[in-house]
Amino acid sequence: MHLLLIEDDPTMQTTLQRTLRRRGMEVTPITDGGAALPAWRKLAPDVVVLDLSLPTMDGLEIIAQARSEGLAAPTLILTARGTVGDRILGLNSGADDYLAKPFDLDELEARIRALVRRAQPLVAEPAAPAVAPGMALRYDKASESFYWRGQLFELTPREVAFLRVLSQPMGQAVTKERLFSAVFAGETDVQLEAVEVVAYRLRKKLAPTNMQLMTLRGLGYLLKPGAADGA
Repeated sequence: MHLLLIEDDPTMQTTLQRTLRRRGMEVTPITDGGAALPAWRKLAPDVVVLDLSLPTMDGLEIIAQARSEGLAAPTLILTARGTVGDRILGLNSGADDYLAKPFDLDELEARIRALVRRAQPLVAEPAAPAVAPGMALRYDKASESFYWRGQLFELTPREVAFLRVLSQPMGQAVTKERLFSAVFAGETDVQLEAVEVVAYRLRKKLAPTNMQLMTLRGLGYLLKPGAADGA
């Protein structure tokens, strides 16, 4: 997950960078409001977190301009302006969520991940089968099931969600955080490490097929065709 952090307070910015990076997010910090939109356009972040009181350009102006340009990344306002009127103004400007200072870091992380989860269904799904043509494993959108050589592939809903993310498109590494958001959407009592359990079970079920589920240290997981592996 790539997060654009627009915050001019050095102490707050340092704290948030360290905390969110430890929790698996890539963070790009911006301290000046005037540099926010160019960075937003260039980086196309998964989510934007910004203060309202910024030098050069106010946070509300940044959001309004971004929306007018079609920059649709989910946006969370992080500010000391905590009145109802301020919240309404921020949301009406195009923000998706609002968290008043001081705040709990766990709540901030939960809100960020919720914003990304809500945004994912807005991404158009390809009309073609999820797995590349010619492969014996394919996904049927109507039944929300995978088939192996024409036979229903017995998977749990979590395993289906896991495999769908890996196969759209197949052959690209997917981070553990993105898989967590897809597999455990809306579940607040599950830890990130639960992704490893789903991966372990899915890898065993894929063993008789020609598909390999690979773990890439520091990058996440990758699905690719290969020889059947009984390990």
